[in-house]
Amino acid sequence: MEKPTDSKHSGVSSPLPPPPPSIPPNMKSERLDMPKYSIITRRGVGTSGRSVPLLANHFKVSVNVPDAVFYQYTVTISSEDKRAVEGKGIGRKLTEKLYQTYSSELGGKRFAYDGEKSLYTVGPLPQKKFEFMVVLESSFSKCERESGSPEGIGKRSKRSFQSQTFKLEISYSAKIPLKSVVLALKGIEAENCTQDALRVLDIILRQQAANRGCLLVRQPFFHDDIRNFTDVGGGVTGVRGFHSSFRTTQGGLSLITDVSTTMILTPGPVIDFLMVNQNVREPRFIDWVKAKKMLKNMRVKPRHRNMEFKIIGLSEKPCNQQYFSMKLKNRESSSVEGDTVDITVYDYFTQHLGMELTFSSYFPCLDVGKPKRPNYLPVELCSLVSLQRYTKALSSMQRATLVEKSRQKPQDRIRTLTDAMRNYRYDDDPVLKECGVSIEKQLTQVEGRILEAPKLKVGNGEDCIPRNGRWNFNNKTLLEPTRIERWAVVNFSARCDTSYISRELINCGRKKGIHIERPHTLIEEDPQSRRASPLVRVERMFEQIRAKLPGPPDFILCVLLERKNSDIYGPWKKKSLCDFGIVTQCISPSKVNDQYLTNVLLKINSKLGGINSLLSIEQSSHIPLIKDTPTLILGMDVSHGSPGRSDVPSIAAVVGSRSWPLISRYRASVRTQSSKLEMIDALYKPLANGKDDGIIRELLVEFFKTSRGHKPKQIIVFRDGVSESQFNQVLNIELEQIIKAYQHLGEDDIPKFTVIVAQKNHHTKLFQASGPENVPPGTVVDTKIVHPRNYDFYMCAHAGMIGTSRPAHYHVLLDQIGFSPDDLQNLILSLSYVYQRSTTAISIVAPICYAHLAASQMGQYMKFEDLSDTSSGEMSMTSAGSVPVPVLPRLHENVEGSMFFC
Repeated sequence: MEKPTDSKHSGVSSPLPPPPPSIPPNMKSERLDMPKYSIITRRGVGTSGRSVPLLANHFKVSVNVPDAVFYQYTVTISSEDKRAVEGKGIGRKLTEKLYQTYSSELGGKRFAYDGEKSLYTVGPLPQKKFEFMVVLESSFSKCERESGSPEGIGKRSKRSFQSQTFKLEISYSAKIPLKSVVLALKGIEAENCTQDALRVLDIILRQQAANRGCLLVRQPFFHDDIRNFTDVGGGVTGVRGFHSSFRTTQGGLSLITDVSTTMILTPGPVIDFLMVNQNVREPRFIDWVKAKKMLKNMRVKPRHRNMEFKIIGLSEKPCNQQYFSMKLKNRESSSVEGDTVDITVYDYFTQHLGMELTFSSYFPCLDVGKPKRPNYLPVELCSLVSLQRYTKALSSMQRATLVEKSRQKPQDRIRTLTDAMRNYRYDDDPVLKECGVSIEKQLTQVEGRILEAPKLKVGNGEDCIPRNGRWNFNNKTLLEPTRIERWAVVNFSARCDTSYISRELINCGRKKGIHIERPHTLIEEDPQSRRASPLVRVERMFEQIRAKLPGPPDFILCVLLERKNSDIYGPWKKKSLCDFGIVTQCISPSKVNDQYLTNVLLKINSKLGGINSLLSIEQSSHIPLIKDTPTLILGMDVSHGSPGRSDVPSIAAVVGSRSWPLISRYRASVRTQSSKLEMIDALYKPLANGKDDGIIRELLVEFFKTSRGHKPKQIIVFRDGVSESQFNQVLNIELEQIIKAYQHLGEDDIPKFTVIVAQKNHHTKLFQASGPENVPPGTVVDTKIVHPRNYDFYMCAHAGMIGTSRPAHYHVLLDQIGFSPDDLQNLILSLSYVYQRSTTAISIVAPICYAHLAASQMGQYMKFEDLSDTSSGEMSMTSAGSVPVPVLPRLHENVEGSMFFC
């Protein structure tokens, strides 16, 4: 295929050229005979490798009443004025009171409630439809209050009760037989019925946790126990809890229990929270504009009342200037005429309630009332209620602290899980007892296999044999080192000595076989420029580069003050890769030594087209089923914005292998799409002029150019980040788009596909049955704890050095190529050893890691301030036709085929 001639560095999508003569144009994208695929069943198990006894955090479940049937009822809640009432908190309180009040009318049946619309019983209720009136009583301190008055002000009396009546309608909805789970264990699965039955069992566990006062976050639950709290800074606390869910496996029904962590606001005085959150040493330094935004919707409990309130805002004036009208307690004893008197919140609490306020007189009050009926409380009297979720993105420092403090060694995690199973006694639940469910308290024993690590080839024809999933380049050279002749160093960090760094990089490169000339220039940022915006700082630096270099450099080393949160990073990468087409490497060295420099050189060499190492079987073209047939390997991932940020588009990235029969070299193609959309919608993107501007076309053209004119006859797809409920969409939406893109190039013969989903965010853990260490790298399990029918397996390819290893869970959805279990598992293990950025086996196949890196790096372009006036800010409409999505700039043609993401 000839090289596309469109100018992608402009950031504007130029029309793609017509397919080259070797692939005659033939528009077949609208065929109606597209095949539809279903998930394949298991084709056997692997046998290679040495056996190892393991434990898994699956607890065996017995069902002693398999013919039990769950009856599902729809719950509708309305108030006395017939308005619908929603909210999990109120629903759980009402159903609890419902059982206490109307147990006999319900036939004495216990039920499980999901907190929203559904209620489940074992066997039917006496009727198919009920209407109940349920009275909730909430205690409060009775008083006569005026608008703006603090809670508790006025004519106080003894504690009283306020009653509120709700109508609950319960109507029969469906039957869910527990027998569907028993049949699924035998490989006979009615998918919807089985998942529905498992979901009911999970709801029963969640109701148990809710009754114990836990915080529920989807499936996991969290106790208010300070022993489980970990301070991560900024007023945020990590709280350890447990994830528990039922799952059908080859070995029977299992309850998977794992340690889980979520973020909560650190409970305690509001003032303490604000000082820590804003990193100030005294209350007088608090920024109340920031505080107002941060505190909105938080729940507090004042010192003088045993009640919770929700903050809706802050008072406009300080506590000692914020007046409200207070009704007088005894008109005759007062010298003031009339029924009310204006008083400040500060004076009321200090004079009428006798409470000491030491520093809040000049601070705003917390408004815990309603929008048109404010209710003020002095801030120093209030404390944040425990177990309030913190849903904002963590800083890199908070994340690092959380990871460090939440790690558990394998034996500690085993102890935590078995203690939880004994303490929580799930199967004592009356609903579970009614359907005969009992749960063992010990981890499941399972047989695993340890696959042999692949051999690697490095420079001078030397073999490199990984040990415990690791290797190094000590006294070794890179397989294909590049040559760097004209390059520059730019420094945005005043603390770094760029002369020393460049000198050491040259010396280290020489040892690894990379010939690096002295840098053409070292450019230090003007100190006055550091006050400018990131975009201006980058523009000024490139002006200096243009002035000091005779032409475009091969490479630029960019020194940043901090690599992960640097606001320079996004503008710098966009300018260098999209506008100028120059490969760059950003560093923020805290300690410069040989290991650090070697890791930097591995990235630089890969970006500039070199190869650090190859698998021995890759170099000799002996990879089973790939060596003889042109094979394209795709890695696909979608990166989403922070939780709660619906305004940030999702970023889809696909990497494709190049230079077949190699499986170590990749090109990336990245697009934005609608926020939170998981399916990739730009794999095939026909334009009005008949061209295809989709991701897959780019990768097919690249494969053809770099594989001696071969077109892929086999395509292996690795898909990350989808749940089991989306497997069919991967097969029948995304795979269909890939086929359409292939056909658009004029091909009649559709390639054979193998489609594999890789999951990292699951809850199965593997432990050695004997010994405190993590499972060895190359451990694979494809029996007992896997799906009873579908083709899946667990693999721990990497060496877990800290904490407890998490295996990758691979699901084979389709395999037209016809891999044996051993061949496929060894290929996946091998793809964990071709990651060019490091000298360790990684936890999931390299194509997926590369896709994640590409999405993450391109996503940095969306974070800086020139969205309105550059190509990255161009807007196009999503497929929904409503939400505008910024279009990412295309990479410059000089770097579009590079591994820029390394």
